[in-house]
Amino acid sequence: MHGGLALAAAAVLPSKALIASSGATLSSQTSAKPGAKTMTTITTKDGVEIFYKDWGSKDAQAIVFHHGWPLSADDWDNQMMFFLEKGYRVIAHDRRGHGRSTQTATGNEMDTYAADVAHLVASLELRNAIHVGHSTGGGEVAHYVARAQAGRVAKAVLISAVPPIMVKSDKNPGGLPIEVFDGFRAALVANRAQFYVDVPAGPFYGYNRPGAKVSQGVIDNWWRQGMMGGAKAHYDCIKAFSETDFTEDLKNIDVPVLLMHGDDDQIVPYPDSAPLSAKLLKHGTLQTYDGLPHGMCTTHPEVINPDLLAFIKA
Repeated sequence: MHGGLALAAAAVLPSKALIASSGATLSSQTSAKPGAKTMTTITTKDGVEIFYKDWGSKDAQAIVFHHGWPLSADDWDNQMMFFLEKGYRVIAHDRRGHGRSTQTATGNEMDTYAADVAHLVASLELRNAIHVGHSTGGGEVAHYVARAQAGRVAKAVLISAVPPIMVKSDKNPGGLPIEVFDGFRAALVANRAQFYVDVPAGPFYGYNRPGAKVSQGVIDNWWRQGMMGGAKAHYDCIKAFSETDFTEDLKNIDVPVLLMHGDDDQIVPYPDSAPLSAKLLKHGTLQTYDGLPHGMCTTHPEVINPDLLAFIKA
């Protein structure tokens, strides 16, 4: 449904990412005097503060969650609570320009996003972590994992993710026309606040489908997260999630990868995404969900979380 898609941009396209080296200042935590507010961040080489959550035992296996456009680490609250209870260390960051991280005017593309992840991973000294990405975050995971230092990554999960590439071209005839993404940009500039209501109230969660059980709280929370971020960063990110070609990234990933995708995804259409990515991966497993929407981690956590756990434990 290209019309519904045009309403909601939900994935961030990348461009190449460099991860091997970490040019970031080590995780800088604000000094905590009793009663003082604290915020956990790392500072990148270009001076950007990246906010992150880090819950659970430092000795437990880490699961790193990567959110979609234009959201924040808060989009993973359900999954983080679920896996924390299962004994895992759970980590989620706000991508630059999103959430509580710096509202950047530059660096809003996939190479830098993945480099920021590398800085975070190095700062927290993570080894054998599992990286889980939704939508744009799935592109970020693919871009990072393809370049990660040996021993950093054990497995990866791409959920409703943008790879291999979203935009239509001669090489990708099944993609969405560039006009769809131009429409996203125009809507963001014209009235970002209204656009960020229309997306979750419609195609993102499938709330525009007949008989859908609509949650106003979920819509409001999507809006809240989106409006926390910077308009310039979100505008630039549309190009990142729609035009980045992850083909070579997928081919270069050596660890097991689970692809989870609903076949009623109106944001990242199923036929041109997960099935194509599965063919490019060396160790890819495709899991398709009948009738589920783009935001299925939120609408159907009772389905998604156990399947995630089974893959992680396998």
